Amino acid sequence: MELVNLSQYEKEMLEGKYGKLKKQAIKKVVEYANALGAEKLCKVSKAHLFCGTHLYLDAYKKESSLEDCDIEEVLSEMHLCSKEKLNFEEFECFCQADCGPMDPERYKYLGIEEKRGKLNKQYLEFYANLGVNLAETCVPYMVGFIPFKGEHYVSSESHAVTMMNSFFGACGNSDGLEAGFWSAICGRTPYWGNHIMENRKGTHLFQVDFDVSTSYDWDLLGYTIGRMLPPHSIPVINGQSLNADIFNIKYFFASMATTSGPEMCHIVGLTPEAHTLEDAFASGIYEIIKVTPLDIEKSLSLLSDNKSAKIDLVSLGCPHYSIEELHQIAKYLKNKTIHKDVCLNIWTAPSIKFMSDRTGLTDIIERSNAKLLTSSCPLTSDVFLKEEGKNILFDSAKQAHYIRPLTKSGIYYKSLEKCLEAAILGYV
Repeated sequence: MELVNLSQYEKEMLEGKYGKLKKQAIKKVVEYANALGAEKLCKVSKAHLFCGTHLYLDAYKKESSLEDCDIEEVLSEMHLCSKEKLNFEEFECFCQADCGPMDPERYKYLGIEEKRGKLNKQYLEFYANLGVNLAETCVPYMVGFIPFKGEHYVSSESHAVTMMNSFFGACGNSDGLEAGFWSAICGRTPYWGNHIMENRKGTHLFQVDFDVSTSYDWDLLGYTIGRMLPPHSIPVINGQSLNADIFNIKYFFASMATTSGPEMCHIVGLTPEAHTLEDAFASGIYEIIKVTPLDIEKSLSLLSDNKSAKIDLVSLGCPHYSIEELHQIAKYLKNKTIHKDVCLNIWTAPSIKFMSDRTGLTDIIERSNAKLLTSSCPLTSDVFLKEEGKNILFDSAKQAHYIRPLTKSGIYYKSLEKCLEAAILGYV
């Protein structure tokens, strides 16, 4: 099996010197490295993990319910591909939980049965005992998961990989949830892809000669560039009117990840590996693609129904909202009431909701009859499936893109302000 070059410590793990759990974890990492053609492994300091009773775990035993299964047996097979039950011990590196399958406190509001909610809490407690911090968010970089330049990490969140590689100069790939757990357990990942600095240079220049300033602008731009980007490419974005902050850039990377999935993106003058146009490329030879307002209009037509309609559900917060964005929503909703026929769900991280509670924002938001939810979103749960035949409004291109083909509901996509307006009026 072993083709990749291993250190003495890694060889000892593979031989089982440090227990069966680490042996199986590094065995899978080595198999992964061999499949990729990696020459060696690198040390991982942070892992962002897909925790909770996600629906994929239901495939473990079809003849019985997940509630009747031993947690270690389930995770041994589903995470580590082992038919033998492994005894889980504290993980090797700093770990944080990604979005889960539900709000662990308000799952009943979402229509999730009590036994499923209680089981999810059992799984989360199990992970917490292994040292996983239950941040339960797709924006780990807003709640303490901040890898430095050159630091190696793993993450199961597509846009977070692009954010941390591009803006922080950290090194990670979109490895998938199982590989994330292998790395968390043994502290190693294949030295491949974005872990190698020479692989991080741009391949295509996207010239943007119009104003891009709001989260809505950046969201549509990311979706559009993703549509136009050739496979396995690294985009470089250049323009004179690109006004960005971390709040709208997270939308940019999330929507781009839905239509192409680049793990690295340079923005000239903003990202640390693209101080200049020349810095972003390995050579002076690259393809130039011009993005126009017509390209943006095309994206909008793909994301949203284009007619007036009564709205039943408004779902906001993908990626999860920051405390600054909750301030903006509270300011808009203060002394207003959501239409009686509309359900307005707003998603954020548990720790950000804690700040919102402390600063009075949650009270303002929920007095309007909106609900501030945490730890999940429609994409990582099956909540949207309960809305068949209704009209759903998002402020996220990612949500609209993925959910539209999976439901008979009408799907609408607007800016945050337009979504809040529709929630109050009852129509878009």
